[in-house]
Amino acid sequence: MKDLQNFKYTLLGFISLMATSVFGMHKIEPCGHTHNKFSPLEIKCDLCGCTTTSGSFGFGTLSNANFVGLRYINQTFESKNGIYSNSPVSKETINTYQLWAQIPVKKVFMLSVNLPYQDLNREFQGKSQQLNGLGDASIVGWYKHVFYKKKTENKDKTIDYNTTKVATGHSLQFGLGAKLPTGTFEQELSNNVNPGFQVGTGSLDAMLSLGYNYGSNKFGINTLATYYFKGENKNNYQFGNQLSLSTKAFTVFKTSKMNIMPFLGFSHDTFKEITQYNETLKDTNGTLTTGTIGSEFVVKQFIFGANYALPLSQDLFGGNVTSKSRFSVYVNLAL
Repeated sequence: MKDLQNFKYTLLGFISLMATSVFGMHKIEPCGHTHNKFSPLEIKCDLCGCTTTSGSFGFGTLSNANFVGLRYINQTFESKNGIYSNSPVSKETINTYQLWAQIPVKKVFMLSVNLPYQDLNREFQGKSQQLNGLGDASIVGWYKHVFYKKKTENKDKTIDYNTTKVATGHSLQFGLGAKLPTGTFEQELSNNVNPGFQVGTGSLDAMLSLGYNYGSNKFGINTLATYYFKGENKNNYQFGNQLSLSTKAFTVFKTSKMNIMPFLGFSHDTFKEITQYNETLKDTNGTLTTGTIGSEFVVKQFIFGANYALPLSQDLFGGNVTSKSRFSVYVNLAL
């Protein structure tokens, strides 16, 4: 346990160190149609803490670069323990510390991987419950299809020997991946109002994604639809399948030392019911729509980002669970 705590604080210290060291190095160009790298990929994950393995804030960044880095995610929830309006409420805080990366394989293929460490705290009627440990790792393979401009015929019928393709800035991404059961699932914790107060799900899950990106030197937009096929764990417990939709628009400001990319976005998640022993558990489905604001700063080969998300509407676990604000910060080294 002490080693895991040391791992957490080492990650936080490294994030702070890198954030103060990013000035004065090579710039990374913002994503645009002249680049041949992968566009950023945003994927929303399950509401509950045990499934924030790929992060509620995405697999990639706004900067059009492959990377390795560190990310911290904070989520808070309130769960009403009873059927009455004055029933006691528990407060849950979920801290996730991730080692994450976006790794090129070939020109049109890449991998997104991450390994999370979970630190959860629950306050209820003056008592505190603490959970921590390795979470569920994930890996996703991506294929990117780039759209190029069509060549126009020369009026004088001369032969154009220039074979260079010019990208339009539009592209599609197709993703297929898995979340691995590397985190521990505890059956007794599933009886809480928020059964996602877990370090892991204990199940092998599949992910299927389709994304559209557009990028220029001044403006960009990312959209993504992802469906999560949740597996059953050894306790015959299965979190419900999930559909996630998200979009994010950003602009680019260049200075002599950095590129600044502020963005706005929103996402919508639909959660199916949880099942155990082939029986559907009541009031375990829901919907959540959030708005997001943030910015990314690129200085030489370093990428620093932060974003904040606030629920716009929600109906979770029969109205007994309320998602509060969420935020994330990260520091990456471009490859």
